[in-house]
Amino acid sequence: QVQLVESGGGLVQAGGSLRLSCVASGSTLGINAMGWYRQAPGKRRELVAGITRDGNTKYVDSVKGRFTISRDNRGNAKNRMFLQMDSLKPEDTAVYYCVAGFSITAVSAWGQGTQVTVSS
Repeated sequence: QVQLVESGGGLVQAGGSLRLSCVASGSTLGINAMGWYRQAPGKRRELVAGITRDGNTKYVDSVKGRFTISRDNRGNAKNRMFLQMDSLKPEDTAVYYCVAGFSITAVSAWGQGTQVTVSS
């Protein structure tokens, strides 16, 4: 079992920045990829960004150039992941979920979610 704990959500004005963090614990040896999904009210859950153990990244088109995903691979901190979100827009408002698994589309663990609200 893998446990994921997110932090860093909140309320920010349009154009502002937030940094989300996620820490994985438990049976983490099988984690190759980590990432973030989000779900806005009345919308389907979507993949925002993902990163593999080798550092390969993937972003949904709507956040390219504004969001940066990174992963701390140093020793015991290697299961910590970040999402730097800049130039935030009201349409980025959603609950953001940390995920982990063999790949970013074959996830086996979900965090509890953290709310991000961007006011106009």
